[in-house]
Amino acid sequence: MLQTKIHNLILKNPVMTASGTFGYGEEFADFIDLNRLGGIVVKGTTGERRQGNAYPRMAETPSGMLNAVGLQNVGVETFCNEVYHRIKDLDTNIIVNVSGSSIEEYCKTAAMIDALEKIPAIELNISCPNVKKGGMGFGTNPDMAAQVVREVRKIYHKTLIVKLTPNVTSVVDIAKAVEDAGADSVSLINTLLGMAIDVEKQRPYLSTVTGGLSGPAVKPVAVRMVWQVAHAVNIPVIGLGGIASAADALEFLMAGAKAIQVGTANFIDPAITVKIIDGLEDYCNRHGIKDINEIIGII
Repeated sequence: MLQTKIHNLILKNPVMTASGTFGYGEEFADFIDLNRLGGIVVKGTTGERRQGNAYPRMAETPSGMLNAVGLQNVGVETFCNEVYHRIKDLDTNIIVNVSGSSIEEYCKTAAMIDALEKIPAIELNISCPNVKKGGMGFGTNPDMAAQVVREVRKIYHKTLIVKLTPNVTSVVDIAKAVEDAGADSVSLINTLLGMAIDVEKQRPYLSTVTGGLSGPAVKPVAVRMVWQVAHAVNIPVIGLGGIASAADALEFLMAGAKAIQVGTANFIDPAITVKIIDGLEDYCNRHGIKDINEIIGII
């Protein structure tokens, strides 16, 4: 009933986790059966270990949150040598979010992940707003976005998902550029660039001044962008941004997303992903839907 497909990936259901909000998956094993998920996108992985930005790097906002974690991670070598062996036998799609400060770093990391038998896909992060070099710098220009995808495509042989930023004039132009460069799928949206000020202390809440806004506040923007991109490209679209219920997920699916990712809501309810799966099953049963693909892109 809920099975869907992203390029060569068969998902038992369209519910995935968003990078940076679910660790490596194992952190949530006490709360849910990880094998029920359509996929787990692990935290952003870079060529070298990163400590991330200075604290404070998270701040609550109305209907959302700002973060400026800055891709803190153990680095690709430690991931391959240690983390991979702990999570590789989960009965779900393990996808590694790959980021970098240069095209060379993207390629190095992607090549090492390519060699891991039980990692069927990467999500190329060209949209992180919280790093000084790389990240969103690649994703806001169609030519730069295409260049990094083209180079990674030369050395990466499995499903290549590209994560897009909403901080652009035309997300459709970026989506088309990465499709032409060899992307197998696009995921969107990453966080919106935002800022909050503590008026009593008369300084920004975040050490980096600006950060990425996520949570329910961004959902209408995300649904609109997914709808636009789904009508403009011929590759599968993965939708994310403020999803906190089955109804939210259904909005993205009806707008054209073949799968969705749950992010900030994991911090509020660590079991939210399986609740969304149950909610999708209930919706299909109530509406006589035999296959979730019947409603994908109906808007």
